[in-house]
Amino acid sequence: MPQSLNYLKESASQTAGPYVHIGLAPGAAGFDIYRQELGRDLAGPDAPGERIRIEGIVYDGTGAPVKDVLIEAWQADANGIYPHPEDPRFDQVAKGFRGWGRIITDFDTGLWSLETIKPGCVMGRNGRIMAPHISLWLVSRGINIGLNTRLYFEDEDNSADPVMNLIEQVDRRATLLARKTGPGSYRFDIRLQGDGETVFMDV
Repeated sequence: MPQSLNYLKESASQTAGPYVHIGLAPGAAGFDIYRQELGRDLAGPDAPGERIRIEGIVYDGTGAPVKDVLIEAWQADANGIYPHPEDPRFDQVAKGFRGWGRIITDFDTGLWSLETIKPGCVMGRNGRIMAPHISLWLVSRGINIGLNTRLYFEDEDNSADPVMNLIEQVDRRATLLARKTGPGSYRFDIRLQGDGETVFMDV
């Protein structure tokens, strides 16, 4: 091979940018591109289970709402089955259950919300049972690498959850709990930095 090959220099890393929502959730940004939006309803309209609504705000290190966040969420159905072929019980997943959605914050208030069914307990590694939860992945302007976290429910028994118990600072476990605000409604705020910073996971 020739010794004088010219190689392109590595380009600088970039954040998601201020227009990430247009490419990933165009309907919410006012663009009619897709026949079916990925949407805020994780379960689908016909999935059996307890219907719930979750809302919250993502705050930056100064306590200000971040208004251009995109959140991907995925979960198991009411029986703890994921709609994915790697789940051993995949063929038993609830009919019509989707288990995945893409949500963006309101551009004026920073409020995000999703509708779904409350997930069931999930079989984890080595046969250990995980408490009901929803996995969340966040991207936004200023975030170079997507952030992973989990949403648990304060009205469930989370004491034996193997992931929750990996958090050595016991007081920080509360940052993963969605607070019940009424029948079928929960509040889950996410803090990127500072006091009460949400626990993020390296997955």
